[in-house]
Formats: sequence, structure tokens, C-alpha cells
Amino acid sequence: MDPKQLLLGSFHAAVGAADSLKILPQHLPAPPAGRTLVVGAGKAAASMALAVERHWPQDTPLEGLVLTRYGHGMPTHRIKVVEAGHPVPDAAGEAAAREVLRKVEALSPGDLLLALVSGGGSALLALCAEGVAMDALRATTRELLRSGASIQDMNTVRKHLSAIHGGRLAAACKATVLALIISDVTGDDPTHIASGPCAPDPTTYRDALEILDRYGANSSASVKEHLERGARGEISETPKPGDTIFAHVENRVIATARQSLLAASDFFRLHGVPAVILGDTVTGEAREVAKAQGAIARQISRCGVPEKPPVALISGGECTVTVRGAGRGGRCTEFLLSLAIDLAGLPGVRAIACDTDGIDGSEDNAGAVLLPDSIERGAKLGLDAGRMLADNDSYSFFSRIEDLVMTGPTRTNVNDYRAILVV
Repeated sequence: MDPKQLLLGSFHAAVGAADSLKILPQHLPAPPAGRTLVVGAGKAAASMALAVERHWPQDTPLEGLVLTRYGHGMPTHRIKVVEAGHPVPDAAGEAAAREVLRKVEALSPGDLLLALVSGGGSALLALCAEGVAMDALRATTRELLRSGASIQDMNTVRKHLSAIHGGRLAAACKATVLALIISDVTGDDPTHIASGPCAPDPTTYRDALEILDRYGANSSASVKEHLERGARGEISETPKPGDTIFAHVENRVIATARQSLLAASDFFRLHGVPAVILGDTVTGEAREVAKAQGAIARQISRCGVPEKPPVALISGGECTVTVRGAGRGGRCTEFLLSLAIDLAGLPGVRAIACDTDGIDGSEDNAGAVLLPDSIERGAKLGLDAGRMLADNDSYSFFSRIEDLVMTGPTRTNVNDYRAILVV
């Protein structure tokens, strides 16, 4: 198989391993004696809702409401799908989140709440805490996105500005709760996935204040006042591990980055290329991670150490980008442009980096493919790779050389996928 197609095929294998239409049905419980309410939020929410509909007994009552990103909806009949803003929340998400909370509060002990949770749910299920305005939440979200904050740190802040995250959705429910979760965070801890609407929250208001200070994130007076009141004990904390409200709650992770990396590894081996998984929890600045992984690829290519070519180096996780320039790009293309500069056209080395949700940052691409002649082709078009990296303009570089990967919404999300192929 052509090396570029091999890389693309490995990415599609990774995405397929997290397809909720395939993996969710085996996790569905038996219908309860009472009502079943399905709620959810995330980039996979519509696909997960459709999977529930297809496999729920037709003669058994089922209703619900899930939120997903604009353009990620799917046709459902019994569960309503609402599209809303991501990564910055909007009024559509706020209104739907308020309706979700109202429906959950109306459940009885004999009912079942089936919560469908996936990456993106933090922004989509955006119901502000009392005293926090949506504009203030939006501004704080933008600041954290630009600062290079980790998703765990971002969600610590968002949980303490929300009326629904950080276990508050489960706390509002009298029914049995089963949360089925597709993980988009390193470590796969339900408290961090979509800000853990049904999971205990070990973080505090004081933690949220420290995070804003650490990243130098400017926030409105209402946000700081709310968090400071919480730190003083004037506002109730999110429910913590060991709280009795979680006695009737189960958080079950059904798809992870590791499962997807194993599927990609199998794909490479099927096509005669050994694969090494470098890790499914890789974090750090995208451009720095590229240098570290580039060093491994260079050693293999030149010395056959620690592996002999051909070999695929696979990794998952979520890098960050601290935005200092005015260009376009996401974590994946930034990783690849940095890798391209580091490898300097090393023959026999190619790579792919794509977000499994089909969207790299806020752009319209999943990621891109790097070939040995990428820098050379860019130079012929007058592109200065180093200057474009400094300007966070990796999208423009790969767009101009026509090596972006465009998938559209995949309706799942298990973080970024990276593979470096050394032949």
C-alpha cells in the first residue's frame, strides 16, 4: 500500500474503533420499571443517541434530549438532538442545558437516567451557575483556549462556573443513573470528560482561581467574584468522591484512545508494518512533542535503533498550543509543521496527525499528512515554514501544499491520533 494511504487507513481504523453505533449497544441496560430519560452532550452525542434508539425495545417508552456541535447532528425520532456552540458556548446550548436539568429533576426513583457523555460536552451543556453571565463564561473559555491550558485545568474552572457540571447533574437526579462515556481526555477519568456531569469532582473553587492566575487568563469581575465566594464557603461546592448521592450512579467509559491506538496498530501489522505505541496519554506543547518524537524517528531512520525500519510510531493524547501568532491551525497541524522542520526532509519518514472528531482545533480539517518533501514543496510556493510555525499558521501551510485531511464530523472523539511511519 502507498505510504500515504497506509497512514490515512490507520487513522480511519482508529476512528472506527470508537464508533458509538458499533460499541454502545452492548452497554445498554435493561429497561426500568419506570421511565427512561436519555440526556447527553458532546461531539458523539447524536451518534450515541441514534445507537440507543436502534437497540432500545420499540414497545418500551424512551425520551430524551442531547446536545452536539453544529453540523454533528443525526436523524433521530425518540430522542431530540439540539446543535449548539463549541468550543465556545452559546445561547442555544444554554437553553437546551436548562431543559435537560428540568427533565432530570422531574425523574422518580423507579426511573432511569441514561447519560451519553463525550468530548465537547463542557461547552455544549453550558448552564451557568447563578450570578455568572453567559458572556462572562464565553470570555473565560476563550482566554483559557488561547492560554494553552490543559483540558483538565479548563474543566476545573468550568465545573465551578456551572449549574450542571462537576457531578451536579447526578446530584439533581432521584433516579438510577448510568453514564456511558467516550473519553477524550488523558487518563480517561470521568470527572474530566465533558466536565463530569455525573461524576464526583475532587477539585475546588480555590483550584479554579489558582488555574486562572497560573495561565494569566483575564476573567470578568462576576467570574472572579463567584469563584472567590465559593472559596470562602459562601456557595456550595461540587459533590465530592464518597458523597452518598453517587450510590445510585455508575460512570462507565466505553471508548478510549488506547482502544483506538490498538486498532491502528493492528491495521499497520495487517499491512506488514510493525507498530510501536509510544503512549495514549501524550501531552505538552504540540511543537515540543513533535521534536521529541522526531528524535526517535531520526534515530530509527539513521541507525535502526531502538527499532529497525519499517515501523510505525503511534501516539494519542491531547497536546496544547499556546497561541502567540495570528495564523490558523490546531494541535495536529502544529505538531506536523514542527515535525517537518525538525526532520528537515529526512527520506523515508512520513507522518499523520488528526483529531479523531474530524476537527483540528476550530478549523474544518481533521489534521494533515506530512511527506518527506513537504517543506520543499512549501518553499517552492514561497512558504517559510519556520515563520508560519511562529505565527501559529500551520493550517495555511498544509492547505497550500494540499495535504490537509478533510473528513467532516466523525461523531466520536477519543483525542488526537498521531503516527510516524519510518520505512
